Formats: sequence, C-alpha cells, structure tokens
Amino acid sequence: MLVDSHCHLDFPDFADDLDGIVARAAAAGIGRMVTISTRVRRLGALLEIAERFPSVYCSVGTHPHHADEEDGIPADELTELTRHPKVVALGEAGLDNFYDNGSPAAQERGFRAHIAAARATGLPLVIHTREADEACGRILEDEMNKGSFRAVLHCYTGGRELAMKAISLGLSISFTGILTFKKSQALRDLAAELPADRIMVETDAPYLAPGKFRGKRNEPAYVVEIARVLAETRGVSLEEISRQTTDNFFRLFSKVPPAKAAA
Repeated sequence: MLVDSHCHLDFPDFADDLDGIVARAAAAGIGRMVTISTRVRRLGALLEIAERFPSVYCSVGTHPHHADEEDGIPADELTELTRHPKVVALGEAGLDNFYDNGSPAAQERGFRAHIAAARATGLPLVIHTREADEACGRILEDEMNKGSFRAVLHCYTGGRELAMKAISLGLSISFTGILTFKKSQALRDLAAELPADRIMVETDAPYLAPGKFRGKRNEPAYVVEIARVLAETRGVSLEEISRQTTDNFFRLFSKVPPAKAAA
C-alpha cells in the first residue's frame, strides 16, 4: 500500500471526476489520501470530500499565498477546527519567496500560528517552503526552542542545509513528481541521503505530474511513479519504499486510522 500524503481534491481540476480519481487511486494501491487545505475559510469544501470518501482525510490551514487574505487567524481557532475527526493535520503553511503572493510579515505570522496549533494539538504541520531556506530554518529552530512539534516539509525542493536542519529537529521530508524530472539529480542525491524513517511521497495533485505523465493533470494514483523513482534513487525495491513511506506516514499522521481499520 502507498499513501498520497498531499493532494488538493477540492481544486476545480477534479470537480467533475472525483469518483474516478478516488477509484483509480484505490486500484493503484493508494490506501489513504490527505487533501490539503490552502484557506481556512474554505475548510467546508474539504470536509465534504473527506466525509464522502472513507480513504480521504484533510488538513486545515492557510497557504502562504493567502497569508494576507487570512491574516490574523489565531492558533486557538485552528486548534478548534482540528476537532473534526477527518481533520488530521495543520497547514499547509509556511514561506514562499518565489511568487509575490502574501507579504513576508503575514506569512511569518501565519506560519508561527500554525506551529503553535500543531504544538497544542500534537497533529503534524504541513510546511510549504520555497526560496526561503534561511528564514524557514530560523523560524523552525526558534519555534522548536519554545516546545516541540511535528511537521513535514512537503514538496521539498530546497537545499541540503535546510533539509538536514529539519531532520535534526525531528521533522520529515516529502517528495513529489519533481523528484522524477531529468533536471532533479541534486534532489535525488539528497533523497538518497536522508534517513529512511523521515521520508514520504505525495503528488501535490493536480500539479507536478511525475515524468511519465508530464504535462497531464496529476492525480493521487500517480504517487506510485514517485515511489518507484525514490526506490531506484535509494537502491531498494518498490515494495520496501512503499512499506517505509507508508509506515512513516502513519507514524506522523497518527490521527489517520490504518486502512484495515477504516470504515
């Protein structure tokens, strides 16, 4: 079994094909999917999907691109929203200096509020970080000194220094279809080096389809291709990487019941 730890099933790309998306994921051996929140105020749409499909769970949070739009949402409110049984994580929240969306100050305020909620609930924080390695590392260290929390750096494309800092802080790293791209050798080198108990796979669907499907709409079933490349990169079998990344997922996303226990 594999898990797609990060997708966006509420995005318009999937509106007319949700049943097919979930069915193809199941046929490909994807036992769990977490559809990730980008706006707290749109959590209702995620919950409708998660409640409709037993294999789908969701997070709650504000993507850094929308940090100004949802500036000021307190950790207490985020914490309260996680009481729903299908909400299993915080985020995605963090820093993004690649696009000029979301002011740096609002992004940092939101990031720290999400960390506080992760600390209070014990749920993992899904971190988005792009072109912000130094600032992200600084905030992670500062916040970890205030009290431990659990998190994963999703869709990792940053440098080795931030990755190793995250590992040293007890965090995890997740890889998308970018790992499969021809120009991603440096990322594959990093993926080969990371501890086996800290790696996960995800699609970030509908974006970033792996090389075999490049140019097409991504979907959770394609996480198999990412796992295959990760296995090749680390010199292990697909079966071994599937077992390891799935075990890592359930350990981090501990609110998600194992597939055999699902209703």
